Amino acid sequence: MAEGQARPDLKVLVVLGHPRRDSLCGALAASYAEGARAAGLTVQRLDLADLTFDLSVRTPSPRDQVLEPDLRRAQALVHWADHLVFVYPAWWGTLPALLKGFLDRVLAPGFAFELDEGTPGTWRKLLAGRSAELLVTMDTPAWVYRWIYRQPGHQAMRRATLAFCGVAPTFAATFGPVAGSTPLARQRWLAAARGAAVRLPVRLRRSRWRGRAVAWLRILRLQFYPMTWVAYTVGALEAWRRSGAFSLRIYGLGYLCVFLAEVLTVLGNEWFDRDTDRLNRNAGPFNGGSRVLVDGGLGPGSVRRVMAGLALLLASALSVLAWALPGPARPEVLVVVALAVLALGYTVPPLRLVYRGFGELDVALTHSFAVILCGALLQSGAWWDSRAWLLGVPLFFATLAAITLSAIPDHDADKAVSKRTLAVLLGPRGAARAAMGFIAAAAASGVAWHWSGLYAGPGGYAAFLALLHGAVLLRAVRGYLRRGAPCARIDGILALALTFLLWFGLIPLARLL
Repeated sequence: MAEGQARPDLKVLVVLGHPRRDSLCGALAASYAEGARAAGLTVQRLDLADLTFDLSVRTPSPRDQVLEPDLRRAQALVHWADHLVFVYPAWWGTLPALLKGFLDRVLAPGFAFELDEGTPGTWRKLLAGRSAELLVTMDTPAWVYRWIYRQPGHQAMRRATLAFCGVAPTFAATFGPVAGSTPLARQRWLAAARGAAVRLPVRLRRSRWRGRAVAWLRILRLQFYPMTWVAYTVGALEAWRRSGAFSLRIYGLGYLCVFLAEVLTVLGNEWFDRDTDRLNRNAGPFNGGSRVLVDGGLGPGSVRRVMAGLALLLASALSVLAWALPGPARPEVLVVVALAVLALGYTVPPLRLVYRGFGELDVALTHSFAVILCGALLQSGAWWDSRAWLLGVPLFFATLAAITLSAIPDHDADKAVSKRTLAVLLGPRGAARAAMGFIAAAAASGVAWHWSGLYAGPGGYAAFLALLHGAVLLRAVRGYLRRGAPCARIDGILALALTFLLWFGLIPLARLL
């Protein structure tokens, strides 16, 4: 289909929410409908001022109140439409009473959404697959409405109403200030509404591409990759200091393999953790996965194909690395392969270490000793470098603390699918106490490394800042225990835990650079 060509089956419903049809909103609705028809779209229009219905919900649930004939017809049109256009004035910053009452009655349970009675706080979005558009007139300058008032009406419609029912994306256009506007300005607004309708297929297509790009960025969880690079680089630089030789080509090829293994691990975790992610009600930015697969942001087929492509790319990168390394045996590549297998084995069959009680240990090993050893071994070929191994000790304990804490909000969902995380094995309270021990071990070893000269130089004194950070983190975990250790989101504690482990990569990195 050519750029800008309309989908022949795209159906548009224009809802006029102004109580007067002979208003600027009425003209905007007519202009939008005209543009949509000119683009070859099928258009229906619904003027709320012409409908007869009770604006108020008078029963305990909207589903219990008998719908008037006009509202039954309105529901049929909403169900028919692919794209919903709401045209209304912003009065007191939000919707007119007529439109608000219409939404209260029409978007009822069983039609627009369905609550899950067995799992409070969850629901099915029954209007998914539709998009929407808001054409809003106001007397407030657009920049004041956006930056000062924070767009209360737009947010209520886009997020709290339409997205709640599955309607996305929702475009929004503001026309104003209407008071004192010239005929020329109004003509420009009408032309803009018509143009928005003409370009609707293109805008929807671009929005879908943007949505997919954002979904891929979410599922990749790039916020967790920098620490792996830091640990790998620490190992490579430590080997350089000891041997005096450094190959930028080997460094780059080695990290490419490590990076691809980590991406494949993240996607594998998303794929094989779908059951627990679907049950998880405490997912946050640091736990519970990205939820892209669970929420339908990406299809399973596309993720599966990308995983297959990444596995092939990783195998190719390992082959190039083996060819680039000196010596016939090239055993160093086996270490990178072992790291990849261990990392993938967190959730990927047949290892599925997190289901066997070894998940936290696996993550801590692969993100400390293993990746540091990869960086060092690829540069020097020396299997035993005590300094490289010792540098991994505080990072191991700090990572172990962070991954242990991150499983606490997931406890109920993980237990339901027989995951054997420390939070499941010990309970949230026991896992929090174990994490406190790991935090103390990381802080103590970091200070010990400073005293021993391993964290030499002025930057080594940052180990005492890490000690202070650890004390703050311990206090936060103790506060969680005092609250009864509930299975709930602990985003603040997890943010402290993840930034705590940064110290034990950045301190040695600063010393080696």
